[in-house]
Amino acid sequence: MSFVHLVTEASLVVQLVMVVLLLMSLLSWSYIFSKWVAIRQAVRHSDVFERNFWSGQDLNQLHQQISPHEESQGMERIFVAGFREFLKLKKPGNGLDPRDMMDSVQRAMRAEYQREIDRLESHLAFLATTGSVSPYIGLFGTVWGIMNAFRGLANVGQATLAQVAPGIAEALIATAIGLFAAIPAVVAYNRYLHDIDRLSIKLESFMEEFSNILQRQAAR
Repeated sequence: MSFVHLVTEASLVVQLVMVVLLLMSLLSWSYIFSKWVAIRQAVRHSDVFERNFWSGQDLNQLHQQISPHEESQGMERIFVAGFREFLKLKKPGNGLDPRDMMDSVQRAMRAEYQREIDRLESHLAFLATTGSVSPYIGLFGTVWGIMNAFRGLANVGQATLAQVAPGIAEALIATAIGLFAAIPAVVAYNRYLHDIDRLSIKLESFMEEFSNILQRQAAR
């Protein structure tokens, strides 16, 4: 009745269910760790940049410091996209109305903001799918295993608990593996979605404040 014995003695369908669930669990754990690193880096980069931005440093100098860096992300990329568009449209001879100029700047920042959120939300759908589907896949394996256990008893004259227990135990392992795959995925999905929502609010607030600063400069 060891765990390994129950897995190896399970029917082919139940074993396939277990393999699918284990693969989903391994993949979801890889996404859990990668998303944890990505969100943590995005929050840290945003905090550092926000301190530099509000320290009173000249915007041109800040733009020159960030632009060459390929590792910039989040708030830094939004700043670079908006300020680069602002410098391009503010060149002498463009003759653009400040309102049209700011509309273009805001569109550039909004596009970079959306790319950043899409990057952070990538693979979250898989975690949600794993969390919602894995218990049902495990339940399917359990039902199938119990059906086989009772079918095996059809040819036995007198069924005992010792004859029924191994087949039911084999089947219940599929449900246990399904829960093992689903619970971490659901917890991570809810946590990361909350963190991304908080970061998105922070980025949107920065875009509004930065737009106000650029609007004052455009009116000069």
